[in-house]
Amino acid sequence: MPSSQLLPLSEVSPASGSGRLIGIGVGPGDPELLTVKALRILQAAPVVAFPAGRKGQSGMAEQIIAPWLQAEQLRLPLEFSFAREPEQLLAAWEAAAAKVWPYLAQGHDVVFASEGDISFYSTFAYLAQTLRQHHPQISIQAIPGVCSPLAAAAVMNHPLTVQGEKLAILPALYSPQELEAVLGWAEVVVLMKVSSVYREVWEILRQRNLLQQSYVITHISQPYQECYRDLSHYADLKLPYFSLLVVQSTSNRLA
Repeated sequence: MPSSQLLPLSEVSPASGSGRLIGIGVGPGDPELLTVKALRILQAAPVVAFPAGRKGQSGMAEQIIAPWLQAEQLRLPLEFSFAREPEQLLAAWEAAAAKVWPYLAQGHDVVFASEGDISFYSTFAYLAQTLRQHHPQISIQAIPGVCSPLAAAAVMNHPLTVQGEKLAILPALYSPQELEAVLGWAEVVVLMKVSSVYREVWEILRQRNLLQQSYVITHISQPYQECYRDLSHYADLKLPYFSLLVVQSTSNRLA
């Protein structure tokens, strides 16, 4: 399969009608975790967009869909900012929307592939919102996928929640107080992309005697996936960016 490449717009044959923007969740890493519907829509799309990787490398979503793409499909990497400043984020969303719109305007469907689920902390939300602001007539569709907390539970062969357990998901942790507050009311807590705050989290879990009821998974469902059970043995883990930590504090839950 050729590397990501943006062909001149003139080389793409015009289609009839209005183009649709279709977001598909492609799961956490294993290409076989795409739904049948997502795969059908992906392979039928003339234009496939995805978040661009860093430093010239393929991004996660692009890696997941790579085995399923056809040689004739136009591939459209989009740059999304990792900054937290609103101005930089807005500029990135506007640039991505401007790159996608010419294909939609010519009547071509554009599929946007997003890691995990399309509505679960996905960049698709910002792309769709920006395009809708500029082009209210645009047709937008979302196809759900497998999100990482559910994939993690499957990997561990352990239910994420049972009975009346309350679940909290923190997309990123910026203060220990935030985790402390959540642990006060939720029996199950998922910390996304925990690598940058792992040592602080570990200490909080130690103080609450929750290390044995917690686990970490990195690169979920991928060949180089790593699983760490009973975190009392792992105070100084050096985790990659794609790391997820689950705390299950209820006693006597299902094994």
